[in-house]
Amino acid sequence: MPHAGPPTSAVRVPAPIAELAGDRPLLPVWLNQLGGLTFRIGDDRDQGRLFAKWAPTGSGLDLPAEVERLCWARDFTPVPRVREYGADADGAWLVTYALAGESAVSPRWQADPATAVRALGAGLRALHDQLPVADCPFSWSVEHRLERARRSGLAVPSDLPDAPPIDRLVVCHGDACAPNTLLHDDGSWSAHVDMGALGLADRWADLAVATWSTEWNYGPGWDDTLLDGYGIEPDPQRTDFYRRLWSVT
Repeated sequence: MPHAGPPTSAVRVPAPIAELAGDRPLLPVWLNQLGGLTFRIGDDRDQGRLFAKWAPTGSGLDLPAEVERLCWARDFTPVPRVREYGADADGAWLVTYALAGESAVSPRWQADPATAVRALGAGLRALHDQLPVADCPFSWSVEHRLERARRSGLAVPSDLPDAPPIDRLVVCHGDACAPNTLLHDDGSWSAHVDMGALGLADRWADLAVATWSTEWNYGPGWDDTLLDGYGIEPDPQRTDFYRRLWSVT
């Protein structure tokens, strides 16, 4: 399965997104593996820029779950503010207000991975420290993920080992890959986006994927930089387990 990224060819603009944009500039900025699209509405000079996510019917993308999680998390940590949600026979859309910052995988930060990757770690630590475990109504536990995978018809390998003991229970991002982090101009962490899987889990469920994503986005050799930015030593056993779990769920 290819990794997500900016569209490399022309895409069809769904009618609700086109109507929302009106005469404002409309740019497709992201295409995920399930056919979901993200559009930017407005340009860099526009103080009211929006981002619109589109999930085609049948894609399996759960935008209502993301709406619920964004509305909960925004009281504690920087995440997009929801403007509207809607759905029709063709799909669903989620519109949020733009945040300050630039994607950690923009050309600027891909050219400066040392700064970007350290900020990824610091930002993930901030997220884990800021979101209150006791108040979180969402789960991203191993059991929850495996059950959801089975309900979706995915085959869970019989050789998947038992989960290691939880190191620290936190509210995980759920997709802590580099593209879902925004950075300030000075290279510090700004915010997180794409929160549809947010929920309670061991922090290594996020850390394993976050470090893995540095290889996809910046090349090999950046795991320790991210962990240093987070403030934790490597844990090969938990990293291996949660990467395997990611691949099958």
